[in-house]
Amino acid sequence: MRFYEYESKALLAKHGFPLPKGSKVAHTPAEAEAIAREIGGPLVLKSQVLSGGRMKAGGVLFTETPAEAKAAAETILKLEINGQTARGVLVESKQPIAQEFYLGVTWDGTAKKPVMILSDMGGIDIEEVAEQHPEHIAKRHFSTLMPFADHKAKELVASLGITGSDLNRLTRIVATLARVFQQYDLTLAEINPLGKLEDGSFVAVDGHVDLEAEAKGKHKKLLEELGIGEDETRQARPPTPFEIKGREINEVDHRGVAGNVTEFDGTLGLVIGAGGGSLTLFDAVRKHGGDPANYCEIGGNPSVSKVCNLTKLILSKPGVEKIAVMMNVVSNTRVDLVARGVIKGVIEAGHEPSEKIAIFRIPGSWERDGFKLLEKYGVEYCDRSVSMYEAAGRAVAKMKAA
Repeated sequence: MRFYEYESKALLAKHGFPLPKGSKVAHTPAEAEAIAREIGGPLVLKSQVLSGGRMKAGGVLFTETPAEAKAAAETILKLEINGQTARGVLVESKQPIAQEFYLGVTWDGTAKKPVMILSDMGGIDIEEVAEQHPEHIAKRHFSTLMPFADHKAKELVASLGITGSDLNRLTRIVATLARVFQQYDLTLAEINPLGKLEDGSFVAVDGHVDLEAEAKGKHKKLLEELGIGEDETRQARPPTPFEIKGREINEVDHRGVAGNVTEFDGTLGLVIGAGGGSLTLFDAVRKHGGDPANYCEIGGNPSVSKVCNLTKLILSKPGVEKIAVMMNVVSNTRVDLVARGVIKGVIEAGHEPSEKIAIFRIPGSWERDGFKLLEKYGVEYCDRSVSMYEAAGRAVAKMKAA
């Protein structure tokens, strides 16, 4: 789940990271004016959305006086950025930056280790730097099993040719960010830019943090401190009512998983899962030219009622013409229970299973009973001899033929 910038900075400040003066959130133009008067001097006001592209969209404005800050906040609060309106406006002092750095810690899926990334060309997209100026980026992996060692951070900083007091100061900052990444089960901890000021000190001008969704319960106290509600499931935007309802369906019953939905503006509803199968199947649908209405995960032997309610939720989404039920080969998820839940959900939603279910591909335990039930209602199904990719193709073909 993604934190807003002001929440990310609150976490960084908790661990001693220097922030710009102020760094307070205003929810009204009058609050912004009051904060600006308290800070004094040149200011920057930033829209608090979960999306990128704030600067280009006009969501970052610079002012000199409290009156200007009030007017800027009024503009920002009305602004929509990538479909999102601002939760608030971050008001802080404008920094006299001499040089901008990029610092990030994220997970490297290939190496199966976290990786620290540092660049002496901050303030722009790190992907752009990697493509055009790879010599200005340094990377170092570190272990999740052993305590973090500061020499790893020092090696990273020194590899960019940084020496003297800058080397020592940056080493401390990098090491602290790596420990924060580990302590809170983060998937991303990023400061861009990390500004070196004219007096030689460093400040986190902008910061972003993503927390592993499965670790929310473990870090409940932190989320409470930051004012993040238990019902918030954030990605690059706030959750939609559809996604919140999906989470509620999943939490009602402890048996298995049937939820974790992400909403898209498509026509083919997806009931998919099994390890990495959900992502594979989602991509396969798109590869075949399909238009998914949602991303979803099921598995771990969910109950009939859980699958039923998830099916009804997906069918309730405007524009959904059919659904595809697909999983990888599984050992513990009963095919008959999933089939029963899906068919029950389709019928209760007022549809014919044979018309609304484009394909059913869930090989696993009790599959013969499941297939018998599907045959009874005229639903097309396939066993493990048909690949997930081919099953996705069949579902898309049926959509196009309709």
